[in-house]
Amino acid sequence: MSASETTLRGLPSAAQAAPGRAIRTQRLDAGFLAGLAISAVAAVAGIATTGVGLSYFLQPAGALIVLGGTLGVVFLTTPISGLLHTVRRVRELFSADPADREALIGQIVRSAVEARYTVLLKMEPEIRRIENAFLREGLLLAMDVKNRAELQAALETEIRMRERQGEADARVLEVAGGFAPTLGILGTVVGLVDVLRQFSSVQSVYGVGMAFVSTLYGLGLANLVLLPAAQRIRARASEDIEIHELIADGVLCVFDQVHPYLIRQRLRSFLRPEERDSTAPRPAVT
Repeated sequence: MSASETTLRGLPSAAQAAPGRAIRTQRLDAGFLAGLAISAVAAVAGIATTGVGLSYFLQPAGALIVLGGTLGVVFLTTPISGLLHTVRRVRELFSADPADREALIGQIVRSAVEARYTVLLKMEPEIRRIENAFLREGLLLAMDVKNRAELQAALETEIRMRERQGEADARVLEVAGGFAPTLGILGTVVGLVDVLRQFSSVQSVYGVGMAFVSTLYGLGLANLVLLPAAQRIRARASEDIEIHELIADGVLCVFDQVHPYLIRQRLRSFLRPEERDSTAPRPAVT
């Protein structure tokens, strides 16, 4: 039995995963979609209980002021490149692709085993087949640098920039959510001006209620869509940072040639409690 096989004995099966094993599973984010559906149904049901027909709340002028004004504010406050990145981030909210942390740890442990018994440079073909881009680039960087401090600084800078990008994307939606209610009030003022212009007619009383629909649009857009989406982006970004910190810690351990079993025990701190229980090593049967 080879030394590397001996080292791998007793490690959970995820450590045996091939370097190119997929570590994300693409599927629709049921939680996000359910939240949108519940918010929409609750709003419609609440309106229906008033006994007022839904058609009363369909005001094209108010929708144009709120939606068009909010979109204009977004263009005014955000550069095009940042806006496009935010659009991509919002599109990603509809799909759930949680990283398989145990599989990631397995890839790192596997790399550590091979690095202890082979030259790190000979691992390049296998490293390039790793699916996770940050892990792949981190291991390739570990092959090139000679100084641990340089490797750590590079990894930390990458993590910090990703964190800032997530915050910037969330901030775009927060700014839009902050202006939407104000634009709704603007639409209401426009509606009231129109009502006062023809206040002598009976129809003007009906128009007072219609004027406030714009405020409803602004509040609904901000509190049911934009601000929750911003918080969702922050939550996703926070989870991604945890994954990147796991990878950075693992890459540094590989660079330091820490024993694979110790690497695994160290990286298990990044697992959720339920994941730790399900992947805990079982004692060997003698």
